[in-house]
Amino acid sequence: MFDKQQYELLDFGRGRKLERLGGITIDRPAPGSEYVDRSDPTIWQAASATFTRTSGKTGAWNLKREVSASWQVLHNDIYFGLKPTPFGHVGLFPEQVENWDWIEKQLQRSQRQPKVLNLFGYTGGSSLTSAVGGAEVVHVDAAKNIVGWARQNAENSQLDQHPIRWIVEDAQKFVARELRRGNRYDAVILDPPSYGHGPKGEVWKMERDLGDLLKSCAKLTKDRLQFMLLTCHTSDWGTRNLEQLVRDSFGKDVDLGLYAGTMFLRSSLGRDLPSGSVVRWPC
Repeated sequence: MFDKQQYELLDFGRGRKLERLGGITIDRPAPGSEYVDRSDPTIWQAASATFTRTSGKTGAWNLKREVSASWQVLHNDIYFGLKPTPFGHVGLFPEQVENWDWIEKQLQRSQRQPKVLNLFGYTGGSSLTSAVGGAEVVHVDAAKNIVGWARQNAENSQLDQHPIRWIVEDAQKFVARELRRGNRYDAVILDPPSYGHGPKGEVWKMERDLGDLLKSCAKLTKDRLQFMLLTCHTSDWGTRNLEQLVRDSFGKDVDLGLYAGTMFLRSSLGRDLPSGSVVRWPC
């Protein structure tokens, strides 16, 4: 879990959440809070940064003077550089922290150095956690600037000398190429978006492409799978659908011990905010 000085969910409701990240208080959209009331409306006035959607998935920030261009938070000796983006993100999905702690436990059980593939790797939380745990890591994301962000997090965390390959590539193309090359992995991590583009204009549609990608990942890890992790922030995809896709793709490798559930953020007032789905093996 995050130290409260690094991250804290203060409140949520009416489609938004109020968070404190490293001393900066942020008010931004939260789909899982649309139909609940806020616990304490008065504390929302303290927000240092407020994000409002203006067109599709993009929007604008209203920043007070105390908000710098970038700042950092820390989790288990991993530094995450944060900054406001046009999509309302800041470079950290704090609901993933439970999964990072889970990855750490899986690696502690490993009898050899595992090779971990992290697809749609974003700013590197799962990759850096895997590196700290002693894994050889391949980090893949389609956005060059996001891969650069992840590499900076590695450098700031003194992990830039660890065996991490940073790949700017379409996830499907990269996995297909690895299969042709005969490269294999011991673990695979995925956090796919509902829709996206590769660096050469490739189109990713989760409803169309996720099943095939999972089947390819199953081939990459066949007879050597140590763990797998799939997370999803797309509200249209229920946990049961994701679980069935994983079972159909990985077959008997995940028959026993597969966990499927909801990711939550717990507020300082003890309420849970649904924040996406997770399927992982072993539980």
